[in-house]
Amino acid sequence: MHQPYYKDLLTAEADFPWVRLHGIKDYLDMLTILKDYPKIKLTFNLVPSLIEQINDYTEANVKDKFYILSYKAPQELTPDEKRFIVDNFFHINLKWGIAIFPRYYELYLKKQNKEVFSNQDILDLQVWFNLAWYDPAYRENIPQLNQLIKKARFFTEEEKYFVLDKQKEILEEIIPTYNAFKKTGQIEIITSPYYHPILPLLYSTKTAKEANPKTELPKKNFSFPQDALAQIRQAKALYKNYFGDYPLGLWPSEQAVSQHIVGFLIAEGINWIVTDEGILFKSLKKKKRIAELIYQPYLIKTKEGLLAVVFRDRNLSDLISFVYHQWDAKDAVGDFLKHLENIHKAYPDKNPVVCVALDGENAWEYYKNDGRDFLSLLYQKISESDFIKTTTVSEYLKNFPIQTEIRRLACGSWIFGHLNKWIGSPFKNWAWEVLAEAREKLEEVKFKLNPEELNLALKQIYILEGSDWFWWYGENHADFDLLFRKHLINFYKIIKLPSPL
Repeated sequence: MHQPYYKDLLTAEADFPWVRLHGIKDYLDMLTILKDYPKIKLTFNLVPSLIEQINDYTEANVKDKFYILSYKAPQELTPDEKRFIVDNFFHINLKWGIAIFPRYYELYLKKQNKEVFSNQDILDLQVWFNLAWYDPAYRENIPQLNQLIKKARFFTEEEKYFVLDKQKEILEEIIPTYNAFKKTGQIEIITSPYYHPILPLLYSTKTAKEANPKTELPKKNFSFPQDALAQIRQAKALYKNYFGDYPLGLWPSEQAVSQHIVGFLIAEGINWIVTDEGILFKSLKKKKRIAELIYQPYLIKTKEGLLAVVFRDRNLSDLISFVYHQWDAKDAVGDFLKHLENIHKAYPDKNPVVCVALDGENAWEYYKNDGRDFLSLLYQKISESDFIKTTTVSEYLKNFPIQTEIRRLACGSWIFGHLNKWIGSPFKNWAWEVLAEAREKLEEVKFKLNPEELNLALKQIYILEGSDWFWWYGENHADFDLLFRKHLINFYKIIKLPSPL
């Protein structure tokens, strides 16, 4: 579960609502569905910066532009604000978020035809955007939301306030509910580096060459291993604050790993990590996929200690992420179970562990009913199976000691086994160069800053190290360019130097 860090540290404004909206669509219902399937165990990765941003909403520490404009009465909106709402309040899956609601689809067509929106149209759009993002279970089981779905149009301000106020109530339930499930042992919660950086690139951008020798490196090398360690350490601290103990497992951001970061993880008490099967084959110097190698954990031994690694089955994970939404739920679940049956038959005496690991919020908007039909049937069939047992990683490692070692963990990620999604193009390299310059400036001036300023400057740097800015650079995603630049300009304001932008 992950979102980029949207909030402006100096103004507390957030230009995008995706933490809030995924909060009412994915983060809680992905967990509460397990109440109906007590035999199903899952591991949830909650990225610390996401937890922080959820808390910002529950503590009213963020000014969400979409939220603020949703509350505003249409007659009080400026022309620019009305234009913003019409331009941006259709940002949801067209097939399963808009077209299934006739009034919302009517407003969508009105926008496509460039027709003028009345104040009632604006009010209905404010409600529909915030209503459609609710998970279908909430729309069905909360009577007032269900009534509004049926009413469809001519909404009132009072009805709109209910839709908006209820969102905060759901956000407030997220962390306590994870805690409750964790205590039962049905789930394991793991962490990631705090602001979701690519750890090997924080160690040194030169490591990109290890993953792909053809990678074009930035003109200025970024190498601050201490930041990689700090992002892991801060993640641990936040986890302890919210969940009462320290995490045993860690999901490296984008499953990006290298041997350089293993010592940091061991030093911070991390027992195990998860990464992609492609990294396994690179580590073992195998030129093709050998299935039997995937279904077991591996051990890395260093002078600092031991680290267990589980490797995800890319095929099974990607079927859920990118393919099954196009299928009928019954056919998709049947296909998935057939794959598991084949694995079981191939290795009947080995207790193979099949790791299915995927983004927790991105797949479901493409599924009918936000994936609930698929997940419910999948969990039911697995619960009834006589050859499948779900387990958390820590539970498996406790019951089945690791038999096999890896001498050196190859460098790469779950995106094609290299790091080129975040480095190597002119745009991405430019971002690394300006970040390296900013980070070096902080080293120069940190002794002139008071403790509060230094902590804020470091926080801003750690945010700038997040993976998402580099992912989108050069891919026509202006929103993330603006966010990166805003964070960078704020950094220079914090250290009281002119920005190079």
